[in-house]
Amino acid sequence: MTDGPRVAVVGGGIAGALLAWRLSGHRVDVYTGPVRSDATAASGGLVRAFEADEAACRDALASLTELLGDARLREWAQYRESGSLYRLPAGDGETAAARVALIEQALPGSAEVIEPPHPLLAALGEPAVAVVERQAGNISPHALRNAALAHSGATVCPEPVAAVVADGVILADGQGRDYDAVVVSAGAWTPKLLAASGLPDPALRTKQIQYSVFPRAGSVDRPFVDDITGLYGRTFADGTLLLGLPGQRWDVDPSALTVDAPLATRVRQVAADVLGDRHTGAPDRIVVAADCYHGDPGLRLRPVPGGGSLFTFTGGSGGAAKTAVAASRTAASALLTRIDA
Repeated sequence: MTDGPRVAVVGGGIAGALLAWRLSGHRVDVYTGPVRSDATAASGGLVRAFEADEAACRDALASLTELLGDARLREWAQYRESGSLYRLPAGDGETAAARVALIEQALPGSAEVIEPPHPLLAALGEPAVAVVERQAGNISPHALRNAALAHSGATVCPEPVAAVVADGVILADGQGRDYDAVVVSAGAWTPKLLAASGLPDPALRTKQIQYSVFPRAGSVDRPFVDDITGLYGRTFADGTLLLGLPGQRWDVDPSALTVDAPLATRVRQVAADVLGDRHTGAPDRIVVAADCYHGDPGLRLRPVPGGGSLFTFTGGSGGAAKTAVAASRTAASALLTRIDA
């Protein structure tokens, strides 16, 4: 370790762990707190480059490109190429073509726009347009988090953090520890921790995420997103099928989550319409977690208003697994620049 600035990363999910890894060679303490079910552990783990929004597409593309180009990261993440299908509403053909052209610059031959009739569209009806990605894949965010943390050289501190201040952290036992910079990367717990510190950020909100796991995948042979209905899904290695819809439970307490039964019912109904009756049976299980969203979407380092050398690094729009690899590199560079300024 160097004798340079000391950095505290509060939160040991995929974002915090990768940030600590990017800061290797610096004095970094990662506060993981008590072990609990979090968004990293519950993530479906799909990584792809396509997003309808250009900025989000660039972020996801940069992350996927680095993952594919680094054998070590692929091993850590347990990457498995699966391909993906993204269904878009009528009239979005130009947007799809523009994003595919962007993807093709970095990953030639990986993405294409398809229109009906096409055999890949049969499982999702007859959309006006869809984007197929060959090099999209599945990862284990949990495994990537653990590997990055193990290889970061950071000191892992299991003590829970009660509050953060401009120049340090305050532990649950009242002990204070000083740092040159503090990064709150606690996912769904970020708004709660900032509020407890007297530094609420109204742009950050906690949202419940939920998906159902069904006993068989049927004809769904690759991860998909249906932007028309909101339905998304992917198969697991054991042949079970994950299906979900965006929920609307905002500002939830991440330590007191309950199953959204109406949402689970809607998943079965929409799946019946989109995929057919084979997916309308009862799910094996329903997975519930929470994540942190920001009014300006994107996983990036953000200063906390009035917080001095205090920052957040959290999901922005959920689904941080798609962008965490590249976003952590950008965040580490920005943090070190601010510290050295």
